[in-house]
Amino acid sequence: MQREGDDEAWRSIVENFGERADLDDEPDSSSTASAEPPTGQDPYGWAVAPEPDEPAELAEPTPAYVEDEDTYVPPEPPPLPVPEPDRGIAWAGVVGAPLLLLVSLLFSIGLPSWVGYLMVAWFVGGFCYLVARMPKEPRDPWDDGSRV
Repeated sequence: MQREGDDEAWRSIVENFGERADLDDEPDSSSTASAEPPTGQDPYGWAVAPEPDEPAELAEPTPAYVEDEDTYVPPEPPPLPVPEPDRGIAWAGVVGAPLLLLVSLLFSIGLPSWVGYLMVAWFVGGFCYLVARMPKEPRDPWDDGSRV
């Protein structure tokens, strides 16, 4: 699997690891002369702009966020769909009945036995109804669900 030169190449890499390369290039005198600060009392004076003698007129402060007049205003979203009454009752049984039973157990609320059986029946009936109302045929495999 290994080629013949791989061992020598790795050996030379390991032997030369950590050595620094020798650079013979001398920096140009013109580039270093322009980077040096001018001589004077303040060595960093060349980097700081001189302060004005008199303060400038105070302008009105600009707000941090300026609303453009030509901004995009999205259309109002359509209203939420209202499920059919039978389907809504089935979903309430599938979700609501276990939640009501759980709350009654957590807070030690005593329920008559017929209420417990009614909630269990509501859950099972709602689940069976929703499964029965599912589409029978498989959906199109090329349909990704997006609508334009």
